[in-house]
Amino acid sequence: MLDRRLFLAQRLSALFMVPFVLTHLALMIWAIQGGLSVGEILGRTQGSGFWFAFYGLFVLAVSLHGAIGFRVILGEWAGLRGRLGALIGVVTGLALVLLGLSAVLAVT
Repeated sequence: MLDRRLFLAQRLSALFMVPFVLTHLALMIWAIQGGLSVGEILGRTQGSGFWFAFYGLFVLAVSLHGAIGFRVILGEWAGLRGRLGALIGVVTGLALVLLGLSAVLAVT
């Protein structure tokens, strides 16, 4: 039952990530073609609650998606199933959230 819920959670996180990925890629292409420097881009994101929320939610979705996928890979390739695989998956997810949110805080 847990595997089925994790499968569904990973698929839902992928669906949730689609607009974030497309928006991020479109903005990066627009910024590069517009000739914006890194400093100019960061100047526009600093202090913005919108960009904090946008990239914060993006990080949460990516972290959940990646941690579940990593747990599955550990189970299939390394045979780490059960509690150890789950623990490593949770630690990976928390590490991704912490690293991602620290990056978001640095640029918003």
